[in-house]
Amino acid sequence: MKRRKQFSQPINHSSDKRLSLLICLLLASVTLVIYFQVHSFKSTSFDDPIYVYNNPNVQAPITLESVKWALAAGRAANWHPLTWLSHMLDWQLFGSNPQGPHLVNLFFHIANALLLFIVFKQMTHKLWQSAFVAALFALHPLHVESVAWIAERKDVLSTFFWILTMLAYVRFTKKPNITSYLPIIIFFALGLMSKPMLVTLPFVLLLLDYWPLERISLKDNSKRSLSHLLIEKIPLFLMTLASCIVTYIVQQQAGAVRSGEKLSFSIRLANVFTSYMKYIYKMIYPSRLAVFYPHPVQKVSIPYAIISAVILVIITIIFLRLASKRKYLFTGWLWYLGTLVPVIGLVQVGAQAIADRYTYITLTGLFIIIAWTATEITSKWKNKKIILTLASILIISALSICTFFQAGHWRNDLTLFQHTLDVTENNHVAHFSIVRPLLELGQTEAAVHHCSQAVQIQPDWAEAVNNLAWHLATSKGSKFYDPQKALQLARHACELTNYSKPEFLDTLAAACAATGDFKSAVETAQNALTMCREPEQKRLKVEIEKNLALYKAGKPYIEK
Repeated sequence: MKRRKQFSQPINHSSDKRLSLLICLLLASVTLVIYFQVHSFKSTSFDDPIYVYNNPNVQAPITLESVKWALAAGRAANWHPLTWLSHMLDWQLFGSNPQGPHLVNLFFHIANALLLFIVFKQMTHKLWQSAFVAALFALHPLHVESVAWIAERKDVLSTFFWILTMLAYVRFTKKPNITSYLPIIIFFALGLMSKPMLVTLPFVLLLLDYWPLERISLKDNSKRSLSHLLIEKIPLFLMTLASCIVTYIVQQQAGAVRSGEKLSFSIRLANVFTSYMKYIYKMIYPSRLAVFYPHPVQKVSIPYAIISAVILVIITIIFLRLASKRKYLFTGWLWYLGTLVPVIGLVQVGAQAIADRYTYITLTGLFIIIAWTATEITSKWKNKKIILTLASILIISALSICTFFQAGHWRNDLTLFQHTLDVTENNHVAHFSIVRPLLELGQTEAAVHHCSQAVQIQPDWAEAVNNLAWHLATSKGSKFYDPQKALQLARHACELTNYSKPEFLDTLAAACAATGDFKSAVETAQNALTMCREPEQKRLKVEIEKNLALYKAGKPYIEK
Protein backbone atom coordinates (compact mmCIF):
# COMPACT_ATOMS: atom_id res chain seq x y z
CA MET A 1 0.00 0.00 0.00
CA LYS A 2 2.78 2.41 0.89
CA ARG A 3 4.63 1.74 -2.36
CA ARG A 4 1.47 2.49 -4.40
CA LYS A 5 1.01 5.72 -2.49
CA GLN A 6 4.54 6.78 -3.30
CA PHE A 7 3.98 6.26 -7.00
CA SER A 8 0.75 8.29 -6.97
CA GLN A 9 2.40 11.35 -5.46
CA PRO A 10 3.08 14.34 -7.79
CA ILE A 11 6.47 14.89 -9.35
CA ASN A 12 8.97 16.66 -7.14
CA HIS A 13 8.94 20.39 -7.98
CA SER A 14 12.73 20.70 -8.00
CA SER A 15 13.16 17.79 -10.44
CA ASP A 16 10.32 19.19 -12.57
CA LYS A 17 12.09 22.55 -12.75
CA ARG A 18 15.37 20.88 -13.69
CA LEU A 19 13.64 18.92 -16.45
CA SER A 20 11.94 22.07 -17.73
CA LEU A 21 15.27 23.88 -17.75
CA LEU A 22 16.87 20.99 -19.65
CA ILE A 23 14.07 21.11 -22.24
CA CYS A 24 14.56 24.87 -22.66
CA LEU A 25 18.30 24.46 -23.16
CA LEU A 26 17.81 21.62 -25.64
CA LEU A 27 15.11 23.51 -27.55
CA ALA A 28 17.21 26.68 -27.75
CA SER A 29 20.34 24.76 -28.78
CA VAL A 30 18.70 22.76 -31.57
CA THR A 31 16.92 25.84 -32.95
CA LEU A 32 20.17 27.81 -32.87
CA VAL A 33 22.07 25.06 -34.71
CA ILE A 34 19.40 24.72 -37.43
CA TYR A 35 19.03 28.46 -38.00
CA PHE A 36 22.50 29.84 -37.29
CA GLN A 37 23.30 29.73 -41.00
CA VAL A 38 21.11 32.84 -41.48
CA HIS A 39 23.85 35.03 -39.95
CA SER A 40 25.77 34.81 -43.25
CA PHE A 41 22.74 35.45 -45.48
CA LYS A 42 22.24 38.60 -47.52
CA SER A 43 19.11 40.72 -47.39
CA THR A 44 16.52 40.10 -50.07
CA SER A 45 15.25 42.60 -52.63
CA PHE A 46 11.71 41.50 -51.76
CA ASP A 47 10.42 44.06 -49.17
CA ASP A 48 13.75 44.41 -47.33
CA PRO A 49 14.57 47.65 -49.24
CA ILE A 50 11.16 49.11 -48.36
CA TYR A 51 11.59 48.27 -44.68
CA VAL A 52 15.29 49.04 -44.27
CA TYR A 53 17.77 49.44 -47.09
CA ASN A 54 16.00 52.09 -49.18
CA ASN A 55 14.31 53.75 -46.24
CA PRO A 56 16.08 56.93 -45.05
CA ASN A 57 13.63 57.28 -42.16
CA VAL A 58 14.79 53.95 -40.75
CA GLN A 59 18.44 54.81 -41.38
CA ALA A 60 18.19 58.18 -39.63
CA PRO A 61 19.28 58.53 -35.97
CA ILE A 62 16.58 57.67 -33.44
CA THR A 63 15.17 61.03 -32.36
CA LEU A 64 11.79 62.42 -31.38
CA GLU A 65 11.16 63.17 -35.06
CA SER A 66 11.93 59.60 -36.15
CA VAL A 67 9.66 58.24 -33.41
CA LYS A 68 6.88 60.55 -34.66
CA TRP A 69 7.45 59.21 -38.18
CA ALA A 70 7.18 55.62 -36.93
CA LEU A 71 3.92 56.40 -35.12
CA ALA A 72 2.42 58.09 -38.18
CA ALA A 73 3.88 55.95 -40.95
CA GLY A 74 1.60 53.85 -43.11
CA ARG A 75 4.44 52.69 -45.32
CA ALA A 76 4.46 49.04 -46.46
CA ALA A 77 0.64 49.07 -46.17
CA ASN A 78 0.69 48.54 -42.39
CA TRP A 79 0.67 50.51 -39.18
CA HIS A 80 3.34 48.92 -36.98
CA PRO A 81 5.42 51.65 -35.28
CA LEU A 82 7.20 49.27 -32.92
CA THR A 83 8.43 47.23 -35.89
CA TRP A 84 9.77 50.41 -37.48
CA LEU A 85 11.55 51.33 -34.25
CA SER A 86 13.13 47.87 -34.07
CA HIS A 87 14.48 48.29 -37.62
CA MET A 88 15.81 51.73 -36.66
CA LEU A 89 17.62 50.26 -33.68
CA ASP A 90 19.08 47.54 -35.91
CA TRP A 91 20.45 50.19 -38.26
CA GLN A 92 22.04 52.11 -35.38
CA LEU A 93 23.68 48.93 -34.08
CA PHE A 94 24.61 47.09 -37.28
CA GLY A 95 24.38 49.59 -40.14
CA SER A 96 23.79 48.02 -43.54
CA ASN A 97 25.20 44.63 -42.47
CA PRO A 98 22.30 42.13 -42.66
CA GLN A 99 24.01 39.78 -40.20
CA GLY A 100 22.70 41.70 -37.19
CA PRO A 101 19.00 41.83 -38.19
CA HIS A 102 19.09 38.13 -39.13
CA LEU A 103 20.45 37.18 -35.70
CA VAL A 104 17.93 39.45 -33.94
CA ASN A 105 15.11 37.65 -35.78
CA LEU A 106 16.61 34.34 -34.68
CA PHE A 107 16.84 35.54 -31.09
CA PHE A 108 13.16 36.45 -31.06
CA HIS A 109 12.21 33.11 -32.63
CA ILE A 110 14.09 31.16 -29.96
CA ALA A 111 12.57 33.37 -27.24
CA ASN A 112 9.09 32.74 -28.68
CA ALA A 113 9.58 28.98 -28.64
CA LEU A 114 10.77 29.01 -25.03
CA LEU A 115 7.95 31.33 -23.93
CA LEU A 116 5.42 29.10 -25.68
CA PHE A 117 6.73 26.10 -23.74
CA ILE A 118 6.58 28.03 -20.47
CA VAL A 119 3.05 29.35 -20.97
CA PHE A 120 1.60 25.97 -21.95
CA LYS A 121 3.42 24.30 -19.07
CA GLN A 122 1.87 26.85 -16.68
CA MET A 123 -1.62 26.48 -18.17
CA THR A 124 -1.77 22.70 -18.59
CA HIS A 125 0.87 21.36 -16.16
CA LYS A 126 1.76 18.90 -18.93
CA LEU A 127 5.48 18.74 -19.58
CA TRP A 128 5.72 16.51 -22.66
CA GLN A 129 2.81 18.02 -24.57
CA SER A 130 4.00 21.58 -23.89
CA ALA A 131 7.54 20.73 -24.99
CA PHE A 132 6.29 19.05 -28.17
CA VAL A 133 4.13 22.04 -29.13
CA ALA A 134 7.10 24.38 -28.57
CA ALA A 135 9.42 22.12 -30.59
CA LEU A 136 6.99 21.98 -33.53
CA PHE A 137 6.74 25.77 -33.39
CA ALA A 138 10.52 26.23 -33.28
CA LEU A 139 11.47 23.75 -35.98
CA HIS A 140 8.64 23.56 -38.51
CA PRO A 141 9.75 24.54 -42.07
CA LEU A 142 6.67 26.74 -42.57
CA HIS A 143 8.16 29.14 -40.00
CA VAL A 144 11.43 29.66 -41.87
CA GLU A 145 10.02 32.63 -43.78
CA SER A 146 9.26 34.54 -40.57
CA VAL A 147 12.78 33.99 -39.25
CA ALA A 148 15.03 34.22 -42.32
CA TRP A 149 13.36 37.29 -43.83
CA ILE A 150 14.46 40.62 -42.34
CA ALA A 151 11.22 42.30 -43.44
CA GLU A 152 9.27 39.79 -41.35
CA ARG A 153 10.60 41.18 -38.08
CA LYS A 154 6.96 42.07 -37.45
CA ASP A 155 6.14 38.34 -37.23
CA VAL A 156 8.66 37.35 -34.59
CA LEU A 157 8.28 40.63 -32.68
CA SER A 158 4.48 40.59 -32.55
CA THR A 159 4.43 36.91 -31.54
CA PHE A 160 6.85 37.73 -28.72
CA PHE A 161 4.27 40.14 -27.29
CA TRP A 162 1.42 37.73 -28.13
CA ILE A 163 2.91 35.05 -25.85
CA LEU A 164 3.84 37.60 -23.17
CA THR A 165 0.18 38.67 -23.20
CA MET A 166 -0.83 35.05 -22.66
CA LEU A 167 1.63 34.73 -19.76
CA ALA A 168 0.27 37.90 -18.19
CA TYR A 169 -3.27 36.60 -18.67
CA VAL A 170 -2.45 33.31 -16.90
CA ARG A 171 -1.12 35.33 -13.97
CA PHE A 172 -4.26 37.48 -13.99
CA THR A 173 -6.55 34.42 -13.83
CA LYS A 174 -4.78 33.29 -10.69
CA LYS A 175 -5.08 36.68 -9.01
CA PRO A 176 -7.58 38.93 -10.83
CA ASN A 177 -7.04 42.62 -10.07
CA ILE A 178 -6.17 45.85 -11.85
CA THR A 179 -2.46 45.43 -11.12
CA SER A 180 -2.30 42.01 -12.81
CA TYR A 181 -4.58 43.19 -15.67
CA LEU A 182 -2.33 46.13 -16.62
CA PRO A 183 0.49 43.97 -18.13
CA ILE A 184 -2.10 42.33 -20.40
CA ILE A 185 -3.05 45.75 -21.79
CA ILE A 186 0.59 46.80 -22.20
CA PHE A 187 1.81 43.63 -23.93
CA PHE A 188 -1.26 43.49 -26.18
CA ALA A 189 -0.78 47.14 -27.19
CA LEU A 190 2.90 46.50 -27.98
CA GLY A 191 1.90 43.46 -30.02
CA LEU A 192 -0.65 45.43 -32.06
CA MET A 193 2.04 48.07 -32.64
CA SER A 194 4.27 45.32 -34.04
CA LYS A 195 1.72 43.69 -36.35
CA PRO A 196 -2.07 44.05 -36.52
CA MET A 197 -2.55 40.28 -36.82
CA LEU A 198 -2.84 40.23 -33.01
CA VAL A 199 -6.45 41.41 -33.36
CA THR A 200 -7.56 37.80 -32.85
CA LEU A 201 -5.76 37.41 -29.51
CA PRO A 202 -8.74 38.40 -27.29
CA PHE A 203 -10.75 35.60 -28.91
CA VAL A 204 -7.89 33.17 -28.27
CA LEU A 205 -7.92 34.19 -24.59
CA LEU A 206 -11.60 33.24 -24.51
CA LEU A 207 -10.70 29.83 -25.95
CA LEU A 208 -8.06 29.43 -23.25
CA ASP A 209 -10.73 30.26 -20.66
CA TYR A 210 -12.54 27.13 -21.85
CA TRP A 211 -9.39 25.01 -22.09
CA PRO A 212 -6.94 24.65 -20.47
CA LEU A 213 -7.68 27.37 -17.87
CA GLU A 214 -11.16 25.90 -17.16
CA ARG A 215 -12.66 29.29 -16.30
CA ILE A 216 -15.86 28.53 -18.19
CA SER A 217 -17.90 25.37 -18.60
CA LEU A 218 -20.83 24.37 -20.76
CA LYS A 219 -22.39 22.47 -17.87
CA ASP A 220 -20.90 23.65 -14.56
CA ASN A 221 -22.78 26.73 -13.32
CA SER A 222 -20.14 27.36 -10.68
CA LYS A 223 -17.75 28.53 -13.40
CA ARG A 224 -17.69 32.14 -14.54
CA SER A 225 -20.31 33.02 -17.15
CA LEU A 226 -19.38 33.80 -20.73
CA SER A 227 -20.83 37.29 -20.38
CA HIS A 228 -18.53 37.98 -17.40
CA LEU A 229 -15.47 36.85 -19.37
CA LEU A 230 -16.52 39.00 -22.34
CA ILE A 231 -16.94 42.06 -20.13
CA GLU A 232 -13.54 41.34 -18.63
CA LYS A 233 -12.01 41.66 -22.11
CA ILE A 234 -13.84 44.81 -23.29
CA PRO A 235 -10.62 46.91 -23.23
CA LEU A 236 -8.92 44.30 -25.45
CA PHE A 237 -11.85 44.21 -27.89
CA LEU A 238 -11.81 48.02 -28.13
CA MET A 239 -8.09 47.93 -28.91
CA THR A 240 -8.78 45.26 -31.54
CA LEU A 241 -11.46 47.41 -33.16
CA ALA A 242 -9.17 50.45 -33.25
CA SER A 243 -6.35 48.39 -34.80
CA CYS A 244 -8.69 46.98 -37.48
CA ILE A 245 -9.89 50.46 -38.46
CA VAL A 246 -6.37 51.91 -38.63
CA THR A 247 -5.05 48.92 -40.59
CA TYR A 248 -7.88 49.03 -43.13
CA ILE A 249 -7.39 52.77 -43.71
CA VAL A 250 -3.63 52.41 -44.11
CA GLN A 251 -3.91 49.44 -46.49
CA GLN A 252 -6.56 51.18 -48.55
CA GLN A 253 -4.45 54.32 -48.84
CA ALA A 254 -1.44 52.22 -49.88
CA GLY A 255 -3.50 50.44 -52.54
CA ALA A 256 -3.00 47.00 -50.97
CA VAL A 257 -6.73 46.38 -50.62
CA ARG A 258 -7.44 47.67 -54.12
CA SER A 259 -5.18 44.94 -55.52
CA GLY A 260 -7.88 42.43 -54.60
CA GLU A 261 -10.89 44.39 -55.84
CA LYS A 262 -10.82 42.60 -59.22
CA LEU A 263 -11.55 39.32 -57.45
CA SER A 264 -15.22 38.47 -57.05
CA PHE A 265 -16.49 37.43 -53.62
CA SER A 266 -17.08 33.88 -54.86
CA ILE A 267 -13.44 33.54 -55.96
CA ARG A 268 -12.19 34.98 -52.68
CA LEU A 269 -14.45 32.65 -50.70
CA ALA A 270 -13.31 29.63 -52.73
CA ASN A 271 -9.69 30.56 -52.07
CA VAL A 272 -10.48 30.86 -48.34
CA PHE A 273 -11.59 27.22 -48.09
CA THR A 274 -8.74 25.90 -50.23
CA SER A 275 -6.22 27.96 -48.25
CA TYR A 276 -7.33 26.48 -44.93
CA MET A 277 -6.76 22.99 -46.36
CA LYS A 278 -3.48 23.93 -48.04
CA TYR A 279 -2.01 25.14 -44.75
CA ILE A 280 -2.98 21.86 -43.08
CA TYR A 281 -1.45 19.90 -45.97
CA LYS A 282 1.77 21.93 -45.82
CA MET A 283 1.94 21.44 -42.07
CA ILE A 284 1.79 17.67 -42.55
CA TYR A 285 3.93 17.56 -45.70
CA PRO A 286 6.07 20.73 -45.84
CA SER A 287 7.44 20.51 -49.38
CA ARG A 288 7.62 22.96 -52.29
CA LEU A 289 7.58 25.95 -49.96
CA ALA A 290 8.01 29.35 -51.60
CA VAL A 291 8.34 32.99 -50.64
CA PHE A 292 5.40 33.86 -52.90
CA TYR A 293 2.43 31.81 -54.10
CA PRO A 294 0.57 33.57 -56.95
CA HIS A 295 -3.17 33.92 -56.56
CA PRO A 296 -4.86 31.64 -59.13
CA VAL A 297 -7.51 34.39 -59.72
CA GLN A 298 -10.03 32.97 -62.22
CA LYS A 299 -8.40 29.52 -62.12
CA VAL A 300 -9.55 28.72 -58.58
CA SER A 301 -10.89 25.17 -58.56
CA ILE A 302 -14.51 25.42 -57.41
CA PRO A 303 -14.91 21.61 -56.94
CA TYR A 304 -11.76 21.52 -54.78
CA ALA A 305 -13.06 24.53 -52.83
CA ILE A 306 -16.39 22.79 -52.20
CA ILE A 307 -14.65 19.58 -51.05
CA SER A 308 -12.40 21.66 -48.77
CA ALA A 309 -15.41 23.47 -47.31
CA VAL A 310 -17.21 20.20 -46.63
CA ILE A 311 -14.15 18.72 -44.90
CA LEU A 312 -13.71 21.84 -42.76
CA VAL A 313 -17.38 21.83 -41.74
CA ILE A 314 -17.28 18.11 -40.87
CA ILE A 315 -14.16 18.55 -38.73
CA THR A 316 -15.71 21.55 -37.00
CA ILE A 317 -18.94 19.68 -36.22
CA ILE A 318 -17.02 16.66 -34.87
CA PHE A 319 -14.81 18.81 -32.64
CA LEU A 320 -17.83 20.78 -31.38
CA ARG A 321 -19.61 17.54 -30.46
CA LEU A 322 -16.48 16.39 -28.61
CA ALA A 323 -16.00 19.79 -26.95
CA SER A 324 -17.17 18.68 -23.50
CA LYS A 325 -14.98 15.53 -23.37
CA ARG A 326 -11.91 16.57 -25.33
CA LYS A 327 -11.71 20.29 -24.85
CA TYR A 328 -8.29 20.61 -26.44
CA LEU A 329 -9.83 19.72 -29.83
CA PHE A 330 -12.28 22.61 -29.55
CA THR A 331 -9.64 25.15 -28.47
CA GLY A 332 -6.97 23.99 -30.91
CA TRP A 333 -9.26 23.89 -33.94
CA LEU A 334 -10.88 27.27 -33.31
CA TRP A 335 -7.42 28.73 -32.59
CA TYR A 336 -6.35 27.61 -36.06
CA LEU A 337 -9.51 28.77 -37.86
CA GLY A 338 -9.80 32.05 -35.97
CA THR A 339 -6.23 33.34 -36.04
CA LEU A 340 -6.10 32.91 -39.82
CA VAL A 341 -9.18 35.09 -40.41
CA PRO A 342 -7.27 38.41 -40.81
CA VAL A 343 -5.05 36.96 -43.55
CA ILE A 344 -7.20 34.23 -45.10
CA GLY A 345 -8.24 36.37 -48.07
CA LEU A 346 -11.88 37.36 -47.50
CA VAL A 347 -10.51 40.88 -47.86
CA GLN A 348 -7.77 40.32 -50.42
CA VAL A 349 -4.60 42.24 -49.54
CA GLY A 350 -1.75 41.78 -51.97
CA ALA A 351 -1.41 39.34 -54.85
CA GLN A 352 -0.62 36.12 -52.94
CA ALA A 353 -2.96 33.16 -52.53
CA ILE A 354 -1.35 31.97 -49.29
CA ALA A 355 1.85 32.76 -47.40
CA ASP A 356 4.02 30.61 -45.15
CA ARG A 357 4.48 33.53 -42.73
CA TYR A 358 0.75 33.54 -41.95
CA THR A 359 1.17 30.22 -40.14
CA TYR A 360 3.69 31.52 -37.60
CA ILE A 361 1.22 31.68 -34.71
CA THR A 362 -1.82 30.01 -36.29
CA LEU A 363 -0.40 26.47 -36.51
CA THR A 364 -0.06 26.42 -32.73
CA GLY A 365 -3.73 25.42 -32.62
CA LEU A 366 -3.07 22.33 -34.72
CA PHE A 367 0.09 21.55 -32.74
CA ILE A 368 -2.09 21.48 -29.59
CA ILE A 369 -4.42 18.93 -31.22
CA ILE A 370 -1.51 16.73 -32.32
CA ALA A 371 0.26 16.73 -28.95
CA TRP A 372 -2.78 16.05 -26.77
CA THR A 373 -4.38 13.57 -29.17
CA ALA A 374 -1.17 11.53 -29.32
CA THR A 375 -1.08 11.41 -25.52
CA GLU A 376 -4.69 10.28 -25.29
CA ILE A 377 -4.36 7.61 -27.98
CA THR A 378 -1.33 6.07 -26.27
CA SER A 379 -2.63 6.50 -22.71
CA LYS A 380 -3.32 2.77 -22.25
CA TRP A 381 -0.29 1.45 -24.13
CA LYS A 382 2.30 -0.45 -22.13
CA ASN A 383 5.37 1.37 -23.43
CA LYS A 384 3.67 4.76 -23.81
CA LYS A 385 6.65 6.91 -22.78
CA ILE A 386 9.14 5.09 -25.00
CA ILE A 387 6.83 5.20 -28.03
CA LEU A 388 6.01 8.90 -27.58
CA THR A 389 9.67 9.76 -27.04
CA LEU A 390 10.85 7.88 -30.15
CA ALA A 391 7.99 9.27 -32.27
CA SER A 392 8.73 12.81 -31.07
CA ILE A 393 12.45 12.47 -31.83
CA LEU A 394 11.68 11.09 -35.30
CA ILE A 395 9.19 13.87 -36.16
CA ILE A 396 11.33 16.69 -34.77
CA SER A 397 14.44 15.32 -36.51
CA ALA A 398 12.66 15.11 -39.87
CA LEU A 399 11.28 18.64 -39.50
CA SER A 400 14.69 19.97 -38.43
CA ILE A 401 16.34 18.59 -41.56
CA CYS A 402 13.61 20.10 -43.77
CA THR A 403 13.92 23.43 -41.95
CA PHE A 404 17.69 23.48 -42.37
CA PHE A 405 17.45 23.06 -46.14
CA GLN A 406 14.46 25.39 -46.47
CA ALA A 407 16.37 28.11 -44.61
CA GLY A 408 19.29 27.60 -46.99
CA HIS A 409 17.19 28.86 -49.90
CA TRP A 410 17.17 32.30 -48.26
CA ARG A 411 20.95 32.70 -48.69
CA ASN A 412 20.52 35.36 -51.37
CA ASP A 413 18.08 36.57 -54.03
CA LEU A 414 19.32 34.16 -56.66
CA THR A 415 18.90 31.03 -54.53
CA LEU A 416 15.58 32.24 -53.09
CA PHE A 417 13.82 33.12 -56.32
CA GLN A 418 15.31 30.30 -58.37
CA HIS A 419 13.89 27.89 -55.80
CA THR A 420 10.55 29.72 -55.95
CA LEU A 421 10.46 29.35 -59.74
CA ASP A 422 11.30 25.66 -59.37
CA VAL A 423 8.37 24.93 -57.03
CA THR A 424 5.66 27.24 -58.42
CA GLU A 425 4.10 28.01 -61.80
CA ASN A 426 3.36 31.32 -63.54
CA ASN A 427 5.06 33.19 -60.72
CA HIS A 428 5.41 36.75 -62.01
CA VAL A 429 6.90 37.98 -58.73
CA ALA A 430 9.68 35.37 -58.78
CA HIS A 431 10.45 36.07 -62.45
CA PHE A 432 10.70 39.79 -61.75
CA SER A 433 12.67 39.43 -58.50
CA ILE A 434 15.38 37.27 -60.04
CA VAL A 435 16.21 39.95 -62.62
CA ARG A 436 18.52 42.01 -60.39
CA PRO A 437 20.72 39.13 -59.13
CA LEU A 438 21.10 37.91 -62.72
CA LEU A 439 22.14 41.40 -63.85
CA GLU A 440 24.69 41.52 -61.03
CA LEU A 441 26.17 38.30 -62.40
CA GLY A 442 26.30 39.79 -65.89
CA GLN A 443 23.58 37.49 -67.22
CA THR A 444 21.67 40.28 -68.95
CA GLU A 445 19.96 38.08 -71.51
CA ALA A 446 18.57 35.77 -68.84
CA ALA A 447 17.49 38.78 -66.78
CA VAL A 448 15.55 40.33 -69.67
CA HIS A 449 13.96 36.95 -70.41
CA HIS A 450 12.65 36.66 -66.85
CA CYS A 451 11.44 40.27 -66.90
CA SER A 452 9.52 39.63 -70.13
CA GLN A 453 8.04 36.48 -68.54
CA ALA A 454 6.79 38.57 -65.62
CA VAL A 455 5.14 41.02 -68.01
CA GLN A 456 3.64 38.21 -70.06
CA ILE A 457 2.05 36.68 -66.94
CA GLN A 458 0.98 40.05 -65.47
CA PRO A 459 0.67 42.59 -68.34
CA ASP A 460 -0.61 45.39 -66.07
CA TRP A 461 2.11 45.15 -63.44
CA ALA A 462 3.56 48.64 -63.88
CA GLU A 463 6.90 47.99 -62.18
CA ALA A 464 7.69 44.96 -64.35
CA VAL A 465 6.54 46.74 -67.53
CA ASN A 466 8.74 49.71 -66.68
CA ASN A 467 11.72 47.48 -65.94
CA LEU A 468 11.40 45.66 -69.26
CA ALA A 469 11.02 48.97 -71.13
CA TRP A 470 14.24 50.24 -69.56
CA HIS A 471 16.27 47.23 -70.72
CA LEU A 472 14.83 47.34 -74.24
CA ALA A 473 15.64 51.04 -74.49
CA THR A 474 19.15 51.08 -73.04
CA SER A 475 20.78 47.82 -74.16
CA LYS A 476 22.03 49.01 -77.56
CA GLY A 477 23.98 46.33 -79.40
CA SER A 478 22.14 43.43 -77.77
CA LYS A 479 19.65 41.24 -79.59
CA PHE A 480 16.79 42.44 -77.42
CA TYR A 481 17.40 46.17 -78.07
CA ASP A 482 14.04 47.49 -79.31
CA PRO A 483 13.45 51.28 -78.90
CA GLN A 484 9.94 51.26 -80.38
CA LYS A 485 8.69 48.48 -78.15
CA ALA A 486 10.44 50.13 -75.22
CA LEU A 487 8.58 53.37 -75.94
CA GLN A 488 5.26 51.53 -76.09
CA LEU A 489 5.92 49.71 -72.81
CA ALA A 490 7.21 52.85 -71.05
CA ARG A 491 4.06 54.78 -71.97
CA HIS A 492 1.92 51.87 -70.76
CA ALA A 493 3.74 51.82 -67.41
CA CYS A 494 3.24 55.57 -67.00
CA GLU A 495 -0.45 55.27 -67.90
CA LEU A 496 -0.91 52.53 -65.30
CA THR A 497 0.41 54.93 -62.64
CA ASN A 498 -1.15 58.13 -64.06
CA TYR A 499 2.31 59.52 -64.84
CA SER A 500 2.93 59.92 -61.11
CA LYS A 501 6.21 58.03 -60.67
CA PRO A 502 9.48 59.84 -61.55
CA GLU A 503 11.36 56.57 -62.11
CA PHE A 504 8.80 55.58 -64.75
CA LEU A 505 9.13 58.99 -66.45
CA ASP A 506 12.91 58.45 -66.41
CA THR A 507 12.37 55.23 -68.38
CA LEU A 508 10.02 56.99 -70.79
CA ALA A 509 12.67 59.67 -71.35
CA ALA A 510 15.28 56.98 -72.10
CA ALA A 511 12.89 55.32 -74.57
CA CYS A 512 12.24 58.67 -76.31
CA ALA A 513 15.97 59.28 -76.59
CA ALA A 514 16.51 55.75 -77.97
CA THR A 515 14.08 56.55 -80.81
CA GLY A 516 15.86 59.84 -81.52
CA ASP A 517 13.17 62.10 -80.01
CA PHE A 518 15.50 64.07 -77.75
CA LYS A 519 13.09 66.99 -77.34
CA SER A 520 10.50 64.71 -75.71
CA ALA A 521 13.26 63.00 -73.73
CA VAL A 522 14.40 66.35 -72.24
CA GLU A 523 10.83 67.42 -71.40
CA THR A 524 10.00 64.07 -69.80
CA ALA A 525 13.23 64.00 -67.77
CA GLN A 526 12.56 67.54 -66.52
CA ASN A 527 9.07 66.52 -65.44
CA ALA A 528 10.58 63.55 -63.62
CA LEU A 529 12.98 65.86 -61.77
CA THR A 530 10.16 68.05 -60.48
CA MET A 531 8.54 64.98 -58.90
CA CYS A 532 11.63 63.98 -56.89
CA ARG A 533 10.66 65.59 -53.59
CA GLU A 534 10.93 62.73 -51.10
CA PRO A 535 14.22 62.12 -49.19
CA GLU A 536 14.44 58.54 -50.51
CA GLN A 537 14.39 59.90 -54.08
CA LYS A 538 17.70 61.74 -53.70
CA ARG A 539 19.68 59.03 -55.51
CA LEU A 540 17.08 58.87 -58.29
CA LYS A 541 17.24 62.63 -58.71
CA VAL A 542 21.00 62.52 -59.23
CA GLU A 543 20.59 59.77 -61.84
CA ILE A 544 17.89 61.66 -63.74
CA GLU A 545 20.06 64.82 -63.80
CA LYS A 546 22.89 62.83 -65.40
CA ASN A 547 20.51 61.38 -67.98
CA LEU A 548 19.05 64.82 -68.72
CA ALA A 549 22.51 66.13 -69.53
CA LEU A 550 22.94 63.31 -72.06
CA TYR A 551 19.61 64.03 -73.76
CA LYS A 552 20.38 67.74 -74.00
CA ALA A 553 23.62 66.78 -75.74
CA GLY A 554 21.69 64.59 -78.19
CA LYS A 555 22.99 61.33 -76.74
CA PRO A 556 20.82 58.34 -75.74
CA TYR A 557 21.33 56.55 -72.44
CA ILE A 558 23.46 53.45 -72.99
CA GLU A 559 23.40 50.83 -70.28
CA LYS A 560 26.88 49.83 -69.24
